[in-house]
Amino acid sequence: MRLLPALLVFCCTSVSAQEMIGHVGGRAALANMYATERPDGSARVTGDYLLLPTMQQRFLEGDRSKQLGVTVLNEGSSPIFYGRPPMGTLQGTWSGGIFKGARFGPGGQERERFEFSETFPSMDGYSASPRCEVSEDRYASTLAYAIENGKLKGLEWRSRVMPADHPCNVAGLKQQAFSGGLRFASGRCTVTMRDLGEYVRVTAENCAEMCGSQGYLEPVLVDKRGGCQLIRPQVR
Repeated sequence: MRLLPALLVFCCTSVSAQEMIGHVGGRAALANMYATERPDGSARVTGDYLLLPTMQQRFLEGDRSKQLGVTVLNEGSSPIFYGRPPMGTLQGTWSGGIFKGARFGPGGQERERFEFSETFPSMDGYSASPRCEVSEDRYASTLAYAIENGKLKGLEWRSRVMPADHPCNVAGLKQQAFSGGLRFASGRCTVTMRDLGEYVRVTAENCAEMCGSQGYLEPVLVDKRGGCQLIRPQVR
């Protein structure tokens, strides 16, 4: 019986994941935040953000208060913070779907302002028809799509993984209702597009049935000229 209170706290702990779009200083950024609620209503927060287009990744760890959403997060170059001095801190408020404040250096000096939002821009008016190829290490892919005023006209996404040449071939997708972007699906396989400002991010999920045994599709950034690059974070 002594273990019952601890077990109840553990089983009832709520962890929420939130993707956010915004900027740090003058640089566009994409954040993934994970908040673990405590019994008193405050939360332990971990996550990271990615600076675009340099792919510089920074990791976050800290706390958010209950009443005002006051949030202080240490920033580091590694997800392991124990025994490592922070590179700086993000200090601000996270409430109403907005996390904003200032980024401070290790000595406490303010370096830049930041703001992230849980709401991504609508893509109802998006029109583009890029065709691009990307390759790095053992992976290569070709992405082609045509979208007119937010409506899918066609999409095909192929990839291969060397040396065994395991393929993926995603096609025949149908558009689904989706807020804050565009989403297309065939069975369990979904392709999602998000507007990140200077780029459109394209990701695929649950598409194993359209791939070989070791095939996969890496997320891609499509720029306004129709060029592509893989989303591969660089820790600095």
